[in-house]
Amino acid sequence: MRRHHCPVELAVDVIGGKWRPVILAHLKEGVHRYGELRRRMPAVSEKMLVQRLRELEADGLVERHDHGTNPPHVEYRLTEEGRSLAPVLQALYDWGAARAARTGTPIVDPAPPPASRS
Repeated sequence: MRRHHCPVELAVDVIGGKWRPVILAHLKEGVHRYGELRRRMPAVSEKMLVQRLRELEADGLVERHDHGTNPPHVEYRLTEEGRSLAPVLQALYDWGAARAARTGTPIVDPAPPPASRS
């Protein structure tokens, strides 16, 4: 097990990177199929999305449910541990929205989230 010297270091180690927090934020809204996540994150490659989902699953933050059908029907949802990140993810979302407003940075959302379910 890796040693951390600060709680923030541990948190960033678990949810850091470009795509992990974004995936978690989308799953905070509820259960999503792989294709839904791809549509919500058009800039991420399929390979990267699969890798990050597997990492989040291995870290105990995301649960993958395969319905065993053909064509495949796989859903992703936050685990209880993942749901414990909801306030952190909401704070990041709120800060990002406020920053965008302050700086005039456009946010192009291919699939706007429903009302917050914090």
